Amino acid sequence: MPDEADRVEVTPSPTDVTTETDVTPGWGGSAGGLGVVGPPLLASRLSPAALPEPVLVRPRLLDRLDRGAAGPVTLVLAPAGWGKTTLLAGWARAVRGEPPPAWVTVEAGDTGERLWAYLAAALRAAADGVPGEGPQPPVPDGPPRPDQLELLAAALAARERPVLLVLDDLHRVTDPAALAGLEFLLRHTEGRLRVVAGARTDPPLALHRWRLAGELTEIGPAELALTPDEVADLLVAHGVPLPAAAVPRLADRTGGWPAGLRFAALALRAQADPARAVDRFTGDQPDVAGYLRDEVLAPLDPAARDVLRRSAVAAAVCADLADAVTGRPDAGQVLADLAREGGFVQRDGSSPPWYRCQPLLADLLRDELDRLPADELGELHRRAAGWYADHDRPAEALRHALAGGEWDTATELLIARWPELAPYERDRPAAPAPPEPPAEAVRRDPELALAGAAERAYAGDAEAAAGQLRRAVEHARDLPAPRRDRFRRLAVAVELTLARLAGDHDEVRRAAGRLLATGAPDGPVDDPRAGAAEDADVRAVAGTALGLVALAEGDLPEAAARFAEALAAARRAGRPRTELVCASRSALLDAARGALRNAERHAREALALPSCEGWSSRLDCGYAYLALALVAWDRDEPAEAAANLTLAGPATAEPGAAALAALCRAGLLAAGGEPAAALRALAAARDTAPGPELGAWLAADEAQLRAAVGDVESARTLLADAGAGATDAVTAADPARATGAGSTGPEPGGAGGGQAALDVALARVRLRSGDPREAGRALPDWTGPDAAAWPLSVRLAAGLLDAVLTGVSGDGRRAGRILEQVLDLAEPEGCRRVFTRAEPGVRDLLAAHLDSGTAHWPTVSDLVRGADERRADEPPERPAGPERTLDEPLTERELTILRYLQSILSNVEIASELSLSVNTVKTHVRNIYRKLDATRRREAVRRARELRLI
Repeated sequence: MPDEADRVEVTPSPTDVTTETDVTPGWGGSAGGLGVVGPPLLASRLSPAALPEPVLVRPRLLDRLDRGAAGPVTLVLAPAGWGKTTLLAGWARAVRGEPPPAWVTVEAGDTGERLWAYLAAALRAAADGVPGEGPQPPVPDGPPRPDQLELLAAALAARERPVLLVLDDLHRVTDPAALAGLEFLLRHTEGRLRVVAGARTDPPLALHRWRLAGELTEIGPAELALTPDEVADLLVAHGVPLPAAAVPRLADRTGGWPAGLRFAALALRAQADPARAVDRFTGDQPDVAGYLRDEVLAPLDPAARDVLRRSAVAAAVCADLADAVTGRPDAGQVLADLAREGGFVQRDGSSPPWYRCQPLLADLLRDELDRLPADELGELHRRAAGWYADHDRPAEALRHALAGGEWDTATELLIARWPELAPYERDRPAAPAPPEPPAEAVRRDPELALAGAAERAYAGDAEAAAGQLRRAVEHARDLPAPRRDRFRRLAVAVELTLARLAGDHDEVRRAAGRLLATGAPDGPVDDPRAGAAEDADVRAVAGTALGLVALAEGDLPEAAARFAEALAAARRAGRPRTELVCASRSALLDAARGALRNAERHAREALALPSCEGWSSRLDCGYAYLALALVAWDRDEPAEAAANLTLAGPATAEPGAAALAALCRAGLLAAGGEPAAALRALAAARDTAPGPELGAWLAADEAQLRAAVGDVESARTLLADAGAGATDAVTAADPARATGAGSTGPEPGGAGGGQAALDVALARVRLRSGDPREAGRALPDWTGPDAAAWPLSVRLAAGLLDAVLTGVSGDGRRAGRILEQVLDLAEPEGCRRVFTRAEPGVRDLLAAHLDSGTAHWPTVSDLVRGADERRADEPPERPAGPERTLDEPLTERELTILRYLQSILSNVEIASELSLSVNTVKTHVRNIYRKLDATRRREAVRRARELRLI
């Protein structure tokens, strides 16, 4: 990929050079005696670099540069290959108006005099490109004197239009004095000089001044990384027919690195099956490896390269681990310095932070690591194993012990720490398989092969794990009784893990039963490895597995019970990893049923556990954040809910959790004025929701939202279908528990809460259609004994609707008593959303209740005041009149895509939904923008709503 690393200075030909005397006089010439003929200047250094073909236009970054160039300094800072020069050159060519940006490419070895010669030429050209600015004082051809700087600053400050100066490869300036004059001009030209610079490292400028003043725009690797949409555009431009589903995989595989993606596009274009080739594209391929070695590793000092290479023995490292593995006390500081530059070394947000390399660089470093002598590589693994074992990370310790040939250590880790060797994250970074233990060691110690099986199971390699398990069992037949009992327990634990990896829920239940059935061994315990059974460990592991199955199947009461038991057992056994899994899921289930205080407590406890630090527990921490999102949403704190929902990350894609995340996300979208996107989120989640209860909750929310936007008939149909489906599902699961539709519903533990949610939704739909009597008939009995098993949000919604209907009937005194009961239920958990997002009549009901007296006066007063503030903030209703029309109407296809633009789907996802190419979708989007006179998605949607097109 052509970039700043690809450019070299060559001996100029007569047509490629200019001199100071070639520049039109104005700022130079003979004024001040400074028009001295100097060494020739390369024209190529005074104009934007050529753009690589095919050109990838990135409007979001061009817009970012446009906004940044309104201030004094914009810095594009990233390592090699992140597209800095390409971005700056494309932007410089696209800037509208006069004068065009002045351009200077800095080269290695530029002295202050040489750099100012180029700056003088660039600034003269920019000034002379605008007629009518008047005579200007001379630009110094060398490092300027103070009096010259003041004259130049005054002249720039007097200009009508600012001068834009692009400095590419500014990191090549090593002498701070060379830029002292430029800093002076930036401070004293009243904003008429604006610098846009590209650099690999922080240039020798006092950036902190502009950063503190909020006048520094910074664009780093995170913004320069290609988005999936941009990856799709790049592949189309290169003629690579990659399916839309594989595009995000390629973006993840390359970390969005622009140079890596261009290499990938070239490599995939030659493949018969590009989708399969994505997973085989690695950083040790010749072109990629050569670029990384020359442009990324070579500029580093030897110590930094050594730290990176040796730290690659682990997928991610913290400072202590890096120090232990490399034997260097400054290894952590080296990684921190590299991460500060970003791009190829990233840090997470934990404290202390963990570092990991960009995926392709990590591939290359591991390849180089494997070339070390066996004894040296083994020593690195042994050091890593020791550190992980000392810091309660048994799974990583086991892998490195096996890789380092520490057979006794590996066996002891399995025996002592087996409950923490169960994998809970599906998308862990792939770990290379350590060598299998030799046959002699396995014959002597069959548990060693079990250790190998546990390690492979943790890595997600079920086939290799099963092979090691068979090998262990073959050599365990002659073990003495106490040790054989311990071996059986460990083998069943591995079988339980393999059943979970296979997604075989029935086998998980059987294996969990077998594990619970393992008891203490009989007879004397001569072998120290054959201790008595740890009942708490067995219950923690088996209960966690059963809880995960119940959650994946949508059986929330069963999951809650299992996780509660397993959490208590994990705490008795002192297993923080298992505790994290159970506490985070318990928090989510508490939040789902409305026990908000318990949910918040469990979530905070989970996030405070040491095992929640670093990249290794993103899924478990994600469940805790999702619980906090639901808590914040029920308390009507949308900003807090949105922030925690973002942090939930991978948990939002897991069965069960995905449905709860969709309920929260849809609520936020609807509250933000995007009902169509909210409906899409609910419908998509309803199609894949496990279990009847979650499906019923989603259908209930979707129906209420459809009624709110005026689509009452489809809301009725949806509720009728969902009610029949919930009853059929409960009947199929347990015919004795099914009881027809109505207010009683199935017994607690089935779809009772789900049926109640559907009944409340039906009552709301009937009320919205103007039939309060039928609404009252549909409303379930929220005060009966069965209602205690409902989610609190459903029970509160039913009670509040009961109060509203009672008020509509004219019995205000009874409506007040019902409302007080609802407040009694809501107050202990801090629930507010049920009041703030309810029917319009609730505000008046609350105000009347405030006047008549309530035990919850502060809460009711706050709710009424908040309702009044929201009402005041709402825009006035549009007057009736003829609809505005477009000069050029949208086509049917454009209208379809316009509706999708309301959602959070990317262009790639919209193309996949409509079975269109990404380019076709982009063409339609451009036409939509043109016809609606819009430049961005949100603006187009707003205009379409104003025109009532959507």
